[in-house]
Amino acid sequence: MRETPEDLQQLQDLLDASLSRSTSHLQSIVTDRTLTAEQLTQVLTGMCTLALSTVTAKGEPRISGADGHFLRGKWHFGTARTAAKARHLAARPAASVAHMRGEDLGVFTHGTVEILNPEDGEPAADWPDLLAYFKDFYGGDAFDWDNEVVYYRLHPHWMTVYAADPAKLTAP
Repeated sequence: MRETPEDLQQLQDLLDASLSRSTSHLQSIVTDRTLTAEQLTQVLTGMCTLALSTVTAKGEPRISGADGHFLRGKWHFGTARTAAKARHLAARPAASVAHMRGEDLGVFTHGTVEILNPEDGEPAADWPDLLAYFKDFYGGDAFDWDNEVVYYRLHPHWMTVYAADPAKLTAP
């Protein structure tokens, strides 16, 4: 699931565009304290705990946790098909996620989710590869992969990264 040069370029373009259209306040915090796309993909390995924000039918915000995997420049996460967040995302696919590591790192993303393994429909073209990755990570018998869990890919339209000390995060 390593990022291709195209993935890295798309991610870098997104990071640059997102920062350029951010408020002057955010720019004053993040500029000179961020990571490149390549650095980000080296830092976000394995499972990263996400704060996932969805919206109820009444327009009320809800936040919950999710296991995030940053693959090919996008967040991927799953939940139980019966979870409230699954209902929210099925009806309103806009979502925001944040991954924070103390005061050292913050990755903030807004976008729209794609259901990778819909219950009644064709899975995403890359679902077999993603499923193999998730089964390898969690164990093949961790879930009823066909019926119990639903996985999403967040297609970001805005993403920014705060790194208090980029050299600390990217040191070998």
